[in-house]
Amino acid sequence: MDREKRLAQLKAGRAEALLGGGEKRIISQHKKGKLTARERIKLLVDPDSFEEFDMFVTHRCADF
Repeated sequence: MDREKRLAQLKAGRAEALLGGGEKRIISQHKKGKLTARERIKLLVDPDSFEEFDMFVTHRCADF
C-alpha cells in the first residue's frame, strides 16, 4: 500500500471517529439541548491545550 493511499485511509478514519456515533446521534443530542463529548471538552479547555490520544481505540466490553 502506498503512502498516499494510507494517509487517505487515516484521514477518512479520523473523520469517521470525529463523528462519534454518527451524524444521526449528534443531531439527536442537539435536539435534546445537549452537546457531544467533544463539544463539551472544547468548551472546557483552552484552545490548543488539549490533544486527543487513541482516537481509533475500540473496547471489547459487551456486558454493561
